[in-house]
Amino acid sequence: MTEPILQSDSNPHALPNSAAGWERATLEKLAMATLIEQRQARRWRNGIRLAWLAFVMALVWFGWERGGAPADVSKPHTAVIEIKGEIAAGGEASAELVVSALRSALEDAGTQGVVLLINSPGGSPVQAGIINDEIHRLRAKYKKPIYAVVEETCASAAYYIASAADKIYVDKASIVGSIGVLMDGFGFTGLMDKVGIERRLMTAGENKGFLDPFSPQTDKQRAFAQTMLNQIHQQFIAAVKAGRGARLKETPETFSGLFWTGQQAVEMGLADQLASLDFVARDVIKAEELVDYTRRDNVAERLVKRFGASIGEGSVRALKTAPGLR
Repeated sequence: MTEPILQSDSNPHALPNSAAGWERATLEKLAMATLIEQRQARRWRNGIRLAWLAFVMALVWFGWERGGAPADVSKPHTAVIEIKGEIAAGGEASAELVVSALRSALEDAGTQGVVLLINSPGGSPVQAGIINDEIHRLRAKYKKPIYAVVEETCASAAYYIASAADKIYVDKASIVGSIGVLMDGFGFTGLMDKVGIERRLMTAGENKGFLDPFSPQTDKQRAFAQTMLNQIHQQFIAAVKAGRGARLKETPETFSGLFWTGQQAVEMGLADQLASLDFVARDVIKAEELVDYTRRDNVAERLVKRFGASIGEGSVRALKTAPGLR
């Protein structure tokens, strides 16, 4: 005799026990399959992130050298350090890299002299001042000559550096000088008045926003900025006079911010002679072999800088979500 199926009078659509069990089992299987798929996808993403991290670490560990001469250089040579592009903190012409290269070059027993190979329009007076000071200090410490050889341009902060060298060699068409300081920007207050735009800038401190291009600048603020520029300019002038000494044929235009050709620079005492890198190495330093000591960011370091933050963040997330590490 078939047993009656218990069914609630209030739910005429309720499934038999066997049907409900089958549906529940199917749902459990689907949920488990989805969970497994999500875990696999997560592990795959984490694996990719960890692989990137391992790749970058391998480049740092085994990677290419930053630049600079090998430690075993010992036979007589001319050390070359390039100063190219903008002189700025964090760049390849920063004080950190240039001074480090200078130390490496001067510490090598085979270095007969150092050439700063310059092609730069200038940059930070702070970075240039640090390099200038270190050139004087390191030359006195190691008793080896340091020369500057100019390619296309040696202007502003680049000349600040070059003026510390024993001698400055230029090409007749090089651009040399620009002994001055500037602070540039824009002012949009007149335009804003014409189009009816109101600037809403809140500051704590009367002069906190005086460099804001959308706010008016008072005579007092302009005078303050000019005083600061004049002081930095005088520091620049003092460094040039100390470096060039009696060779400098000063005129009213010398420190005006103008720049000249290499040929004019020699006539004015801003440079010493028309000559190339090879000439200086061969005929001045008497060590024809050139060894590059320039410090440069290598491929591994550039990858670390570019991807390091995002990879590190992904790796931390991966470690946090890994089984047993939650």
